[in-house]
Amino acid sequence: MRLEMTKKSDLALKAMRCIGDAEGERIAGRALAEKLGITTHYLPQVISPLVKAGWIASTPGPRGGYRLLSSLKAVSVLEVIEVIEGRIEDQGCVQRGIPCPETDLCALHVPWQKARDAMLIELGAATIEDCVRPCIELEHR
Repeated sequence: MRLEMTKKSDLALKAMRCIGDAEGERIAGRALAEKLGITTHYLPQVISPLVKAGWIASTPGPRGGYRLLSSLKAVSVLEVIEVIEGRIEDQGCVQRGIPCPETDLCALHVPWQKARDAMLIELGAATIEDCVRPCIELEHR
């Protein structure tokens, strides 16, 4: 049993924080990629879903960059994870990976469902501003 977040979701959360820390100013793609420790070729894969969600504006060109359109307090960690990973399904069985048949529930069905519900509530209540370290701290890794 694994509960983990992908590197892409982690990068998306950090990117949102870095762009937000720019306080309305555009941050160049090269500078953002450097802060995140990734290549400029990989950066669009992380940023594009955030742009589609309407949280980030992307301006192409030498004077372009990324700018935050939402408050870091208005976007939850869960929202970002779901934009990157897809909707978190709450029907999968911890053992089978598919919904448990009503006539053959797995041994952990009830506690697993309660734990998953609690995790989704916590991630939905956690904002980027509250949970993700400021971008300046990322620079000193």
